[in-house]
Order: sequence, then C-alpha cells, then structure tokens
Amino acid sequence: MIRFKSIDTFRGICMTWMYLGHLLEWWLKPEYLFINTIAHQTLDSVGAAGFLLVSGMSIALSIRRKNARSNANQSQIKKAYFLRAFFLLIIAILYNVPTAIAYNNFFEIWIWFVLLTAAFSLMLAWPLLKAPIFVRVIIVFSFLFANSYLFMYLSHFSGEFSINGVIYYILYNQPQLDPLMTFFPFFLFGTVLGEMIFRLDQKKDTSDYKVKLKKNFIIPLILIGIVLIIFGVIYNYPQFFTIRGSLAWNLYSLGIETILLMIFFSIEFLFKYKSKKSHRFLFYFSYYSFTVYLVHQLLYFLFLGQLDYITIWFAILITFILSGLILRTVYRHIGPYASIKALISKFSTYIAKRKYVE
Repeated sequence: MIRFKSIDTFRGICMTWMYLGHLLEWWLKPEYLFINTIAHQTLDSVGAAGFLLVSGMSIALSIRRKNARSNANQSQIKKAYFLRAFFLLIIAILYNVPTAIAYNNFFEIWIWFVLLTAAFSLMLAWPLLKAPIFVRVIIVFSFLFANSYLFMYLSHFSGEFSINGVIYYILYNQPQLDPLMTFFPFFLFGTVLGEMIFRLDQKKDTSDYKVKLKKNFIIPLILIGIVLIIFGVIYNYPQFFTIRGSLAWNLYSLGIETILLMIFFSIEFLFKYKSKKSHRFLFYFSYYSFTVYLVHQLLYFLFLGQLDYITIWFAILITFILSGLILRTVYRHIGPYASIKALISKFSTYIAKRKYVE
C-alpha cells in the first residue's frame, strides 16, 4: 500500500508526544510535576486525539482501497474489519489488567486508555463509512456537543449503583483519559479526511490535480481549522486548552490537528518536498505506533519519580534517540513482522479469507 508521508509525519508526532508525555509523568520528581502539567496543556492536542484522528484516516483509506479492487469481496472485508477491532479490544482489556491488579479493583479493568477507545471507534465507525461526508460531519459535531452535556449530567452519578451510575461507568470511567464519547468524533472526522484524500488521490494523474487539491481540500480545511480554533478559544477563554476533553478543548484540538495535517499535505504534494533519506525517525514511530505504545510501558520503572527539571530532558532525549535507532534497525531486518498493528491486520484478513472459503 502506498503511504502518505504527511500522514506518517503526523502520526509520528502524535506518538512522539505520547511517548514524551508519559516519560514526563513517570520520571519527574513530585515537586516538578508542574512541568508535566504545562507540557500536557500545551501539546496534548496531538496526543490521543490526534492519534485517533489519523487512525480514522488510515482506516478509511484502507477500506476504500480494498473496495476499489476489481476482486473485492465485501463480506470478507467486513469480517476482517471486525476481527481487527475484536483483537484490538482483547489487547486493550489485557492492557488494563495490570492497572486493575495494582489498584486491587476489578472494575478498573474498564479504563478508557486509547487502545479501548480505538477498538470501539472501529466498531462504531463501520456503518458510518458508507454514509455521505456531510452526514459524518454532522455526527461528529453532534457527538462533540452532546458529550459535553451528557458528561455534566452523568458525572453526578459517579460511583452510584444505579442505571445512570452504570452508564457513567461504561461511558466515562476515568474521564481524564480517552473516553469513547469524547474521542470518537476525532476518529470519525479522520474517516472524513481519509475519504477526501482517497477521492483526490484517484485524480492525481490529472493536469489540474494541484489546483483541486488546494481548492477542494487544503484551503477549505485550513479555514475550517481556523474557525474551530477561534470557536474553542472564545467558548471557554482562557481555559480552552487546560480542561482536556471539554467542548472548547475538543474544538480547539480538532482545529490544530486539521491545520497541521494540511501543512504537511501542502509540503508533500504542493511543494513536492522529498527528503534525502526515505525514512526518518518519525516514520518509524508511525509505522510501529501500536508496538511503541505497548513496549514503551517497560520504561515506567527506569527512573520512576527520580529526575529533576534538567536531567529529565537529557534522559528523554537519549531514550528517544535510542528508541528511534532500535526501531530503524528492527525495520531494516524484520519489517512488518515487528508491527503488532500489521500482524493483527494480516491475521484478521487470513481468518476472514479462510472462513469465507469454507
């Protein structure tokens, strides 16, 4: 499959921030955790929300490309899609088990880390992938606005054993993380962008391709991004970027992510920028995003609560460089066989084909 450098760059940035954010949270001494707070308030727009956005783009592009093949089998594609979501859900639940054990609370197995959100986003997105773009956009903003009021209502029932308490637990357990109602709109908006990219990519050999790319895609989305940022800022100034998951933060973050993506697409397609090296560090963090997310948890105990506001940056820089070098070596010698995401996709497709043949 042809990869877009702009998408890889954006996903690599998202993974880099998630990597950096976790190390700041884990390694800083308690008296310096204000640095972690400042970093999260400043950069978290390209964290889990950005990762889900770019995941939606990738899924939409993948499904559209599969459907465009002459020998495409819809039943097989659908089975592979839901198998992929199911395997991701299993991994997400297993990922939550150590947290439940650490807190000695079985109910903590249902925590909205980004893996759980991604699994359910996949499941919810399937019937919407065939919906027109404008319908998906309406659903995105309906979710964003409804989520804000639903959370305010249900939060009063947190911890209660009642219908509303159970609904709160299902939808918002650990709301400071990545609950589905809050972050699914990013994934769905990503499918909109992926759909638009696919349609434009089909016309890349036409003479007016650059004009259409700029007129129908880049400029409109930059303007939309600016409007979202302005609306988010006005809606809750000056706290628009401090309350993660609020309506103002979501609108502001969606605007930031959209503009960043359009900048990368402009560089890739309008200015035809080509790096001398075909793969850089951000590519490896993008290509092995799922693997990086799972494996980097092993760094938790390395300097747990031991570093000050100076040594933390040296430790993170060295760790990041070493991680990039390891990923580059792995890519050159093992390739997709070290990518958990690629293995899940291949295994899901294999099972779907086998069942279909039988």
